[in-house]
Amino acid sequence: MRHGNRAASAPWTRTRLRTAPGAAVALAVLVLVTAFLAAAFPRAVDAYETKGLRHDIGSADAGRGAVEVSRPQPGLELPQTQREAEARSPELSRVGGALLKALPAPLRADTPSVAYGIRTLKPVLATEPWLPRPDTVPPQLSYTAQTGLKKHARLVSGAWPTTPAAVTSETRAVQGTVTEETAAALNMKVGSTLRLPTAVGGPLKVTVTGIVAPRDRGGSYWSADPLVRTPSLIPDPASPFPQNYWTGTVLLAEDAGPALLATATEPSLFWRFPPDPSALTGPDGARLSAVIASLESGPGLLKVRAIAGDTAEVLTGLGHIVQANARMRDAISPVIAVAALGIGSVAAVVLVMTAALIAARRKAELALMRSRGGSLRGIGGRLLAETAVTVLPASALGLLLAVLLVGEGRWWPAALAATGVGLLVCVALPLRTTLQHIRPTLHGAREDMVSARPSRRRTVAELTLLVLAVGAVTALRRRGTSSGGGTDLLVSGAPVLVALIAALVLVRLYPLPLRLAARPVARLRGAIGFLSLARAGRSAAGGALPLLALLLALATAAFGGSVIAGIGDARDDAALTAVGADARVSGRSERATLPGELVRTVSGLDGVRNAAPLRIEFGVTMPETAAGDGGAGSGPDDSGTDTGADTGGGDAAGARATTMVGVDPASYTRLARTTGLPDFPSGLLKATGPSAPLPKGAKSGPERVLPVIASPAVAARLGKEQHAVDTLSGDFKVQVVGTVERVASLASTNFLIVNSASLEERAPTTLLLTGAPDPGKLRAAADRSGEEFVVQLRSEERARYVNTPMQAGAERIYLAAVAAGAGYALLAVLLSLLQTAPERKTLLARLRTMGLTTGQGRRLLAFEATPQALLAAGGGLLTGWATIVLLSPGIDLVPLALAGVAGSDTSPVTLRADLWSLALPAAGVVALAAAVAGVQAWWASRRGSITELRAGDSR
Repeated sequence: MRHGNRAASAPWTRTRLRTAPGAAVALAVLVLVTAFLAAAFPRAVDAYETKGLRHDIGSADAGRGAVEVSRPQPGLELPQTQREAEARSPELSRVGGALLKALPAPLRADTPSVAYGIRTLKPVLATEPWLPRPDTVPPQLSYTAQTGLKKHARLVSGAWPTTPAAVTSETRAVQGTVTEETAAALNMKVGSTLRLPTAVGGPLKVTVTGIVAPRDRGGSYWSADPLVRTPSLIPDPASPFPQNYWTGTVLLAEDAGPALLATATEPSLFWRFPPDPSALTGPDGARLSAVIASLESGPGLLKVRAIAGDTAEVLTGLGHIVQANARMRDAISPVIAVAALGIGSVAAVVLVMTAALIAARRKAELALMRSRGGSLRGIGGRLLAETAVTVLPASALGLLLAVLLVGEGRWWPAALAATGVGLLVCVALPLRTTLQHIRPTLHGAREDMVSARPSRRRTVAELTLLVLAVGAVTALRRRGTSSGGGTDLLVSGAPVLVALIAALVLVRLYPLPLRLAARPVARLRGAIGFLSLARAGRSAAGGALPLLALLLALATAAFGGSVIAGIGDARDDAALTAVGADARVSGRSERATLPGELVRTVSGLDGVRNAAPLRIEFGVTMPETAAGDGGAGSGPDDSGTDTGADTGGGDAAGARATTMVGVDPASYTRLARTTGLPDFPSGLLKATGPSAPLPKGAKSGPERVLPVIASPAVAARLGKEQHAVDTLSGDFKVQVVGTVERVASLASTNFLIVNSASLEERAPTTLLLTGAPDPGKLRAAADRSGEEFVVQLRSEERARYVNTPMQAGAERIYLAAVAAGAGYALLAVLLSLLQTAPERKTLLARLRTMGLTTGQGRRLLAFEATPQALLAAGGGLLTGWATIVLLSPGIDLVPLALAGVAGSDTSPVTLRADLWSLALPAAGVVALAAAVAGVQAWWASRRGSITELRAGDSR
């Protein structure tokens, strides 16, 4: 049928999509998922960095986070009226508004919380007789007149302070208010009066007209200077004796500031701008640091001084907060980049494998077109058109889903990633297909890996890649993986490099065991073994591309699983270090001893499996001869806290200070074995002979020699000789009989463990428990013995290590990377088996006509898939282990596991290979390959041999 001179023909793209809709839909789904993951990754990184920055700024102490502009009182050379005008609210408001507008982006202030006014920098001694004097020292008070009091407080009693007339420096009576806490601590009430000395004339009288309560105790208005809200009892630094006095702040009326100019309290003008992090994003961190540095000592400070005066200065701790956030981001980024590059490489290989599968299925069709005169340009153009029609909309839909489902983030990195996925498929499929038909070909010989020889070009290309990969890994190993912050592509690409080396080597070595195994198997009676080996050697499923995909996926999954397992192990270990066991009962002060009744009651509670009493004594002085020997492992200055934190100081005092731990050897070794801490034979501390227990009331003499277990640092200083020590538990000599790396409930690396039965004072200061006692009953038992005892639970300590948004986001990305790696590994197995599925089904049909049973057919396919699966599993184990070993020296898991938790042990946590993370993905590959082979054999057995053989003679 013709329309004019043009023949009517159906469009090529529509015809192809109608002919093979299943393949088109499958390709579109794969591209959709891959584009979604590629677009979601940068948005997820932006999202957790944004939430992390906002969280760090929002949760920081208000005094650190606020940007404060301050300047001394107006100079004395100015006219008095001008000095007073600059201290009044109108002028302060005008300057504050100008400063607010001048804040450079991206720094923005929380406008409702902005405060400005005048305050005293030098506290004033309050001599009123009704004020409390804990140690006969009168309190010292500060005064501030700042805006927004009525907005940020509610009146509890009395009236708001006012200024009935204009206040000047000659005013000698003003009104003020205090918070409920200040009034309760300092015995203030409505009508109380305070007097401030002035430089000229009588004192300034301040009358308390009201008691107020903060509306938001944690807000910047009340927390930037905590004394405004809550008074404090502090030690007197000028007194030779331990004396304390009260200090607090009185809030004056808003316009009462000029009256402070007459006092000798060093009045200062201030404008406080709390930051508003709600509009900040993760990438704004670098700009924010630069802006803050400029405000503190740069061009920004000049602009501030042009508005607030030449003596103004900017004070803020916001820069340190942003820098700490940047350090955590830089520590996490290399770990995340490993997962991103690994999964990205796996996805790219799987997409190329998909293109290879489509090319193999259409090889005969395109060969016919080529033999009939079709040009490579024409064939490639048609393939590009039909691929683009399916792939580009799928990529766009993946991008849209990523934007809708993943939180805040920049759109252009996601768009680039999704576009890259679409372009890769659009280029790979036509290119991979047309390259097979540069020359018209007829049916060729089979591709048998046992007998075939690769071309010289392929050999040169593989050798080149192998040399480059080995060189990169060697350089990485010599240089180290610590990149000093930021992302190093060589470090991040370690799994890809190791997997590439393993894939190239294993593919070349793969025929050797097949050739060796085929000879003895051929002499056996059954044909299944020989046929499976022959098929395994001939199958294209064992090529380099499927193996590379599997190795990459397994290595990335093993690395990610090891990271996640390492985070959990680090948190468990930190909780154990802080508590010492599953539960701990100790005194609030380090020298408080536990009553015997409390020890017996707690030890008998339901759920307690073992109780180990400890007597811990901090700051035990070592002999000078021992302390000065060698100095190996110079000990810290144990400050006497219940954690025994090791500061690692190297001074003489630190070298002489250690911690003595008195234990019951039997109960302690049981506890150590239960919790996984280093233990020792209890007989080493046996209390016999010169270390036998003393009679009640007897004094310990210096001639007694006690065996001790020491830390390696202390053992190196003491040696094998006997040394006399003086402790609160008695005076005696010690001799090291063994060493352990750690002791329960102490983080210090300087300690001595003795048998508490040999001490003069044996009352325990700490009781460690294993098991699962009821927390309520445990605390109730401790409370009945007094308020000076505290209960710590390992589970509660472990719960302190909750994730910050940045840590949680990084962990979610790693979990997604492990899941995606497992998914792509499964898909790689399926694609490699689907590529030869028609040939296997035809083989089974032919063999069934020769008498092969259904069971034998299933075993044949299972045995055929086993060599490739074992090769991938073994290579995956090796690749994952090598990747972890290669990267572990430069990876510290502290930022992911423990950062942001006050008091946590932040010693480096190195990455270790996790057995389950290595073995489970590898076992999954073997199981999946066997399952797919079994399902394929079952499906083939349902169809008759005639039906399969009619489908064509597939070679």
